[in-house]
Amino acid sequence: MMKFISTVLSCFRECFSREAAFKWFVTVVIGMMTRKDGLGVTSIIRALSLKPIYEPLIRFFRSDAWNIKDTSLKWASTVADNADGIFRVGGSAVLVGDNLKNSKEGRRIAGVKRLHQESENSSKPEYMYGQLFGCVGVLVEWGKKCFCIPLACELQDGVKEIMSWSGWARLGSQTVEMIKLAHRFTQVFPNAILLLDRYFLTKPALEWLDILNMKGGGLRAIIMAKLNATAYEKPYARKPGDRGAPRKKGATVKLAELFATEAAKFSNSNVILYGKETTIKYLCKDLLWGKGMYRSIRFVLVQYGEKKAIIASTDTALSPIEIVKLYSKRFSIECTFKSMKYDVAAFSNRFWSKFMPKLKRYQKSGTPDRAKKITGSHARRYVRKSLDATENYVFCGVVATGLLQMLSLRDSRTNEMKKTRYLRTPSRTSASEATVSDYLANNVYRLMINEPDLHVSSIILEKMDGYINCGEDNEAC
Repeated sequence: MMKFISTVLSCFRECFSREAAFKWFVTVVIGMMTRKDGLGVTSIIRALSLKPIYEPLIRFFRSDAWNIKDTSLKWASTVADNADGIFRVGGSAVLVGDNLKNSKEGRRIAGVKRLHQESENSSKPEYMYGQLFGCVGVLVEWGKKCFCIPLACELQDGVKEIMSWSGWARLGSQTVEMIKLAHRFTQVFPNAILLLDRYFLTKPALEWLDILNMKGGGLRAIIMAKLNATAYEKPYARKPGDRGAPRKKGATVKLAELFATEAAKFSNSNVILYGKETTIKYLCKDLLWGKGMYRSIRFVLVQYGEKKAIIASTDTALSPIEIVKLYSKRFSIECTFKSMKYDVAAFSNRFWSKFMPKLKRYQKSGTPDRAKKITGSHARRYVRKSLDATENYVFCGVVATGLLQMLSLRDSRTNEMKKTRYLRTPSRTSASEATVSDYLANNVYRLMINEPDLHVSSIILEKMDGYINCGEDNEAC
């Protein structure tokens, strides 16, 4: 197990311009994998019994020795080389994207703003203050076990002004930034298929998808459409002698009405959805979508029981059943979010800056971004560093979660790991990320001491307090 962790983390050495920064990265990732509480940086120190190194550890997240964009691409290539069972359709990997809202109350933390809560849970308020992250992962599957290994997680709202100080990056809407983020990973997973929720079916998102694909990558998208979506039939062929400009679209089609008007044309099929065999009725239509854009989209209308759904695919070559099966796997990213929040506490950070103006909770809508009040280059530099620190911290959680998932598929079928953590209904296949994390937390010292020559083991043992040069008389070992 430690050999695999060492192999994966050693791949990141080339992403760091300084050896010290790389060692801190290794320490943070392993600390997140093994900690038993989510109380920020101090929990990493407690998990590995490190020396009192709080200040150097905090400075690491603001370090200029590494770049999050290059490091995330290296992580994606490492996942492609080391993960078992990457799920593919016709040789193409399947990516999953979604937004994550994390509650944050700090008034001087960059990226914190008032967000609308779409959850149907009545215990959650309609509005909240927090940060909005855009996340992309790749699907892996082993038997009945399916994981979405996270590849990147970046702030995509409330940071336009701060990002504009260093160029044009992340100035688009959340839907556009999600497409940009996913397309970045076509360098590792060419011709990938991207699964997205209904929020992302917008004209700007599909326009950017076409623009980026012109440069290469071949990214395709499968997106849930709203039930009130409107499409257009293809224009009829022009006849000889017809005058005027050729028509761009045909008759308007309200997709929800097709469930009633074309009910006789629906086909029946038995498919595996969310682990259960389900009988569905479906209808496939190739139509034009987007006012003024009129892009060819394959729409699959699905009805199972009393529920109805409309799924849109930019790839018209995929069969309707393939589209339905693929979209059913989108929910795996929600399980990844849960693991990132509770198993590795990837969002338990509070990087703030005294130069960031205080957040006003009751300001009127339309008020200019508070970051526009920051004018000095010195102040802007430190605010940007606090923003980078947040994303760097979350990225360490991304790597920690991905490692736990890969270890689950590789090593968790052994009886030793299954006996580590009592579960009333244990998994018959691979263990969960929480079980792997619990096993590592209880055995990390033994695993490192048994293999002290590993690069990762030497880095952690060097920073531990009282665990260096362990011998038979050292009770702590």
